Amino acid sequence: MNILQKQIDNELSNFSIIALESNHDLENYLKTLESRYQLSSGILLNNFKAEAKEVFHFLYQDKHIVLLGLGKKPGFAEYLKAFRLYVHQNKNRLSGDIAIETMVSPENLEWTYKAALNGVLLGGYCIKLFKADKNGCAPFQGDKITRIVLQCDNKNDHWNQWIEETRQISETQMSIFDLVNSPSNKKYPQILANWAKNSGIKNGYSVDILDKAQCENKGLEALLAVSKGSENPPVFIIAQYLGNPGGPTIGLVGKGVTFDTGGISLKPSANMHMMKSDMGGAAAVLGTIDIAAKMNLKVNLVAIVPSTENTVDGLAIKPGDVIGSYSGKTIEVIDTDAEGRLILADGLSYIVKNFNPQIIIDLATLTGNCIMALGSAAAGMFSNDNEISASLENLGQTFGEKVWRLPLWDIYKEDMQSDIADIKNLSGKPVAGAITAAKFLEYFTEEHPKWVHLDIAGVAYTDNEFSMNRSGTSWGIRLLFEFLKSQTKK
Repeated sequence: MNILQKQIDNELSNFSIIALESNHDLENYLKTLESRYQLSSGILLNNFKAEAKEVFHFLYQDKHIVLLGLGKKPGFAEYLKAFRLYVHQNKNRLSGDIAIETMVSPENLEWTYKAALNGVLLGGYCIKLFKADKNGCAPFQGDKITRIVLQCDNKNDHWNQWIEETRQISETQMSIFDLVNSPSNKKYPQILANWAKNSGIKNGYSVDILDKAQCENKGLEALLAVSKGSENPPVFIIAQYLGNPGGPTIGLVGKGVTFDTGGISLKPSANMHMMKSDMGGAAAVLGTIDIAAKMNLKVNLVAIVPSTENTVDGLAIKPGDVIGSYSGKTIEVIDTDAEGRLILADGLSYIVKNFNPQIIIDLATLTGNCIMALGSAAAGMFSNDNEISASLENLGQTFGEKVWRLPLWDIYKEDMQSDIADIKNLSGKPVAGAITAAKFLEYFTEEHPKWVHLDIAGVAYTDNEFSMNRSGTSWGIRLLFEFLKSQTKK
C-alpha cells in the first residue's frame, strides 16, 4: 500500500478524514472547508464544535468527508486515538484512497501527522488471531485500500522520512499486539526467543538464546528457580544492535513471564487468563530493538529478556525457600507470585557484569500496587538519575506514554531485609508494594549510576477498542524509541 504526502487540491479521495481542534482558528478553518466542499454558509459552523470524540460525516461528489473533533489542546495521544478509533470502527467501510488532514500550525506539523498516520495504521489491527472467520481483518492488506494520502500545503523535505518511520513503528506495534494477545499455549518462552531471532535475522542485529542447560552453566539461578514448576523450559534472550560502533551502549531488560499462575502462592482464578500478558515488559524491549534496527538508529543497544512460565507442580519453588542468583546473592522467597523481580534480578546483574551499559532501563508488569496508584494513565518510574528521569517524563508527556516518578528512598530497603538470606522478595506489608519491588531490583543493579525501572503493570494490557476485554497496548515502544532518538543527538 502506497503512503504519500501531497498538497491539498481538487482531487478527492474516497475518504477524507480531517482532524480539527477546538481553538480560535476553528471558525476560519470550517469556513475554508465549507468553500472547498461547496457547502451552504454556516452549515459546519452550526453543526460541528470540534469537541473531543465528536464526529461529523457528509458526502461531497459521492466521496466521504469525515471531521474528527479533538477538543482543546490535544496532544500526540489524542490525535492518534481519534484516528485509530475512527478507522477501527469503520474499517469494513473504508476502501480506495484515504486522505488525512490536520488543522495545525507549521511548528506542530511533524508530530500531528505522525500521530494521525500511526492512528490510521493501528486502526486496521484485528485481534481475531485464532478465529476461523477473519472477515473484516487487515483492511490495509490486499487491494481494498490502495493509498493513504497526507494532505498538507506545507512543503517540507522530511515527509518521506516521517512516513517511513511511522509505517515501521506501526508494523512493530501491531506485531507486539499479536505477541501480547497470544495465549500461553501459543506463547511460551521459546516463542519469545523465536520472535527475537526472526527479528534479528530480518533487521540485521545479533540474537543469542541461552537454553536451560546454558542458563545452568551461567548460574542464572533465580530464573531457573521460577521455571522449576513448568514443563516449558526457560530461555535467556540476549539481543545486540550496533548502530554506533565505538559509542556508548544503552541496556534494556524486560520481564518475560509468558504466563503467571502465581506459583504455589496461587492467584485467584478470576482474571487469571489475563496473565498471558505478564511478558509486556519483554514485548516492549523486543519491540524497541526491532524498530531501532529497522530505522538504523545511531545507537548501540543490548536487550536482555529472561523468560519463563510461573506455574505449579511438585518441583515448584515454595514460600520460604532460599534461592541463589546470577549476582551470587541469596534471596528468601516469601511469595512465589513475586516472581517477576526474581528473573529481573538475574537480567539486571547479567547486563551490568557482561555489558556495563551507560544507561539501563528495565520494564516489567510488576505490581498490582502500581495499578492501584496510577491506574492505566501512567507507568510508575523509579530512577537514580534525574536527567534521564526528566527526559522520559517529557517524552512520555509529549508522545502519550506517560510516566510518573516515585521515590527510591532507602527507608523502604529495610522492609526487604531477610533473617536468613541476603534479601527477601516481598516486604509482607500491604503498603508501598511498587516501591519495595523497585528497591529489590535496585539491589541487583550493582550500584549502576544510571538506572531506570518502569512498572508497566497498569499500561501494558488495558481496555481499548480492539477487544471486548483488555488487550495489549505495545506500551513503551514509542517512548523508548523517542528516547533512543534523543540520545543520538548528544
